[in-house]
Amino acid sequence: MYPLLLKFDEQRKLQTKSFYARLRKDIVNGCVMPPITIAFVDVDISACDKPKDIEEFVNKNIAKGYVLDGMQRINTLVSASSERGFIDQRTIPLNVIITERYDFLLYRMVTLNNGQRPMTARHQIEMLTKGMVQTDDLNNIDVRSEKDAAPGKSTGKSIKGSDIAEAYTAFLSASVNNANSRIIQSKLDEILVGKVMDSGISDLSFGFQDILTQVDRLAQNEDASSWLRLGNNLIGFSVGIRSSYEDVANVDPAEFGATCKRFEGAFGSINASRVNVGKVRRELALDFITNVSKYVQYDDDQIVERFFETTQIE
Repeated sequence: MYPLLLKFDEQRKLQTKSFYARLRKDIVNGCVMPPITIAFVDVDISACDKPKDIEEFVNKNIAKGYVLDGMQRINTLVSASSERGFIDQRTIPLNVIITERYDFLLYRMVTLNNGQRPMTARHQIEMLTKGMVQTDDLNNIDVRSEKDAAPGKSTGKSIKGSDIAEAYTAFLSASVNNANSRIIQSKLDEILVGKVMDSGISDLSFGFQDILTQVDRLAQNEDASSWLRLGNNLIGFSVGIRSSYEDVANVDPAEFGATCKRFEGAFGSINASRVNVGKVRRELALDFITNVSKYVQYDDDQIVERFFETTQIE
């Protein structure tokens, strides 16, 4: 199939190898790619009405085929085949289209690539969050939508659904910084996808629902609950816990709440006019949860000193 890549002039140009670096690694690790679509033009398509006939036709006429969908995957597959650990005995799923006229292939290409407007990475995460979050077992917090959080309605110990989605995005990407108004959204989505692919999420033994369970447990304490309900803190918590889940699970809610109170006292020493407060809060919350076993032993001055060392704030 590889020699067919440059045959179809209307097809997109090949991307650079670095663009599909992650897919190349996944192929070596044995991922199953979506089917590649190979198309053929043959006037007498009536002769291909049985699976066996189609198999014989494809094997005989492969040099006359067109890669209708999967150009980048084939190119990446060839690149991956030269890497150590590649196994060349795995099966490649194929879709085969045999049509009477060449222009039918162009129509099929349009329907393959423009059938609908693709969802952005953030939209996919937001939709997944809504379907994934199970709130029935949460006793100390509840998740509220924008409608539920309308002015005049009591929010109590609730957390905004949008904050949960941002925290989930941070957890998936292992990054507290996934928004930047100075960069166009399409580029941000591309960066976000790269972060998620490289975050090692599949190596974790726990998921985001487990993190929410820990948030709910710690929220028994009022100081802890107040701290966790702040969106930027929740984002830092969701990333930091990736490397300290057992430590967080063993922290007593009252002890955690007292540490949160000292955290806020130390945060007040930061000169807000000199920094991006939201960004700094996320990063310090990340450091707090990553090193929670140390923070619970710090006094007020030690936390201030830790903030100075972590951020180099003058």
